[in-house]
Amino acid sequence: MATEIHPSSIVDPGAQLGENVKIGPFCVVERNTVIGDNCSLDAYVQIKSFTRMGSGNVVHTGAVLGGPPQHLAFKEEETTVEIGDNNIFREYMTVHRGTVQGHGKTVIGNNCMLMAYVHVAHDCTLGNHVIMANASSLAGHVEVGNHVTIGGMSGIHQFVRIGDYAFLGAMSGFAKDLPPYMLATGVRGLLHGPNSIGLRRHGFDSKTCMAIKKAYRIIFRSGLTKEESIEMAEKEFSEVPEVTTLIQFIRSSERGICPADRGPE
Repeated sequence: MATEIHPSSIVDPGAQLGENVKIGPFCVVERNTVIGDNCSLDAYVQIKSFTRMGSGNVVHTGAVLGGPPQHLAFKEEETTVEIGDNNIFREYMTVHRGTVQGHGKTVIGNNCMLMAYVHVAHDCTLGNHVIMANASSLAGHVEVGNHVTIGGMSGIHQFVRIGDYAFLGAMSGFAKDLPPYMLATGVRGLLHGPNSIGLRRHGFDSKTCMAIKKAYRIIFRSGLTKEESIEMAEKEFSEVPEVTTLIQFIRSSERGICPADRGPE
């Protein structure tokens, strides 16, 4: 099908548009941009220079993709935003380009939903199937794994890592790394155990879920030292790949791991 561009919109001749792209009224698509096949832009969308977008993305009213980073050292370098396929960007959300001090690019994977007023800062990397609820924000250099859910009005400190299948509660703040498979919430984010409901919904069997839960108790609630607890969990669940992933994430953390809530389980 032919590409449709509303006559009120401005599309730079240097923009590369795929097939069946629909651009609504009052949009601006700048030079040196790529919009893949079957993408749709609602009214008042801005696609800034150096944005690369795959196929099947839907961008709602007022969203701005590829804006310059909010970084005082930025000097208009040719850094990028790289977006995969089949993502949904809701009203007035923003994604900023990378910096030469970081990766040089901000990356969003496939099948993500970033809701209204979400902000993704420079040099962030999001995996696939990430959901960020309304008004949640990532500071610079944040790494988000696959199948992560971030609750509304939550804030993530720069350089924080969030592991696969984690669930971050609404109105929370996170300054330390959140391991995979975990649930956390709070003004200063605390772990509350595995994201059990999310894991079951994604097809994790009961044996794996129980192993993750037991490993969590050993690592975060046994009272042993960090290395003693990790070694115990590693020895007991060496045959469970998900526990190995959890342990590797904890060991590789540079910012430290969110502490566990010490209340009753």
